[in-house]
Amino acid sequence: MGLWELFIIAVGLSMDAFAVSVCKGLSVSRVKLKHALICGAWFGAFQALMPALGYLLGTQFKEYIESVDHWIAFVLLGIIGANMIREALSKEEEECNCSFGFKAMLLMAVATSIDALAVGVTFAFLGVNILAAVLFIGVITFTLSAIGVKIGNIFGAKYKSVSEFVGGAVLILMGLKILLEHLGVINF
Repeated sequence: MGLWELFIIAVGLSMDAFAVSVCKGLSVSRVKLKHALICGAWFGAFQALMPALGYLLGTQFKEYIESVDHWIAFVLLGIIGANMIREALSKEEEECNCSFGFKAMLLMAVATSIDALAVGVTFAFLGVNILAAVLFIGVITFTLSAIGVKIGNIFGAKYKSVSEFVGGAVLILMGLKILLEHLGVINF
């Protein structure tokens, strides 16, 4: 997996955290730098931690499922992407929690990074340099989350659904690309 593909996956994974950060920006009357740094740090750290854990789990089972690893990558990325698109198209309004405290941020960071755990399992099957991948994902998520707080405060929830939809579509397309490359249909 090249740097470009890793970048695309990192951006796709960070869209949930970005959307929650937009919501956090909506919840405060005046955004301060500390709000952006808190969201960036929590979401970036968990988006980096979860693929590392998934990678460790995936390497434990790699020898047993190596013959179908491309299908697993395709299914996992497809499910994650479809779920993100479903959430983007949902008419339900999510509550914006105005707390930047430990408990609130921990729950949101875990909730937005569960999909990254599954991607980490996929990384184990693809032989990705996990250290570079988790650092890249963490930095991208930190940056987009910090920006999301400010965007939410300025523009409101206008971009929340769009970001979730785009993130979901990107993950589905990356899963399809992995499958098609393995089957020999395409060669990027």
